Amino acid sequence: MTTLQIGDTAPIFNEKDQNGNTVSLSDFKGKKVALFFYPKDNTPGCTKEACSIRDGHTELLAAGIVPIGVSPDDAKSHNKFIDKFDLPFTLLTDTELTIAKQYEVWGPKQFMGRDYIGLHRTTFIIDEEGKIEQIIGKVVTKDHANQILETLKE
Repeated sequence: MTTLQIGDTAPIFNEKDQNGNTVSLSDFKGKKVALFFYPKDNTPGCTKEACSIRDGHTELLAAGIVPIGVSPDDAKSHNKFIDKFDLPFTLLTDTELTIAKQYEVWGPKQFMGRDYIGLHRTTFIIDEEGKIEQIIGKVVTKDHANQILETLKE
């Protein structure tokens, strides 16, 4: 769905996290970021994805990758999700869809023959200089941490 490509400068964002702190992409200059967009806290696929990243968190950090989740949910929802599944990473509250629209992951979808507008599950690997290094459009929710780590080998 996104027209962003590998090598493009990643869109800059400034958004609140689950604790009300403003997080900016520039905060991570010098680090790789796995910016993963997911539709909704506490839903089956999103839970599998978040738990995969939780279970691979140590390996991701050891590989120099900081995972950051983004969904349209608010801080209250994010905090319940974090507490319920012991998630050790930041979740951004994109309630106005600002980041989703910047990264072009908000748009038309289809499910069971029904057309609607929603968030496309997508992960952007952003390098230390703020360039898009990889785009994962076909997310394997139950093994997403390994899928992210595999991008380092490409």
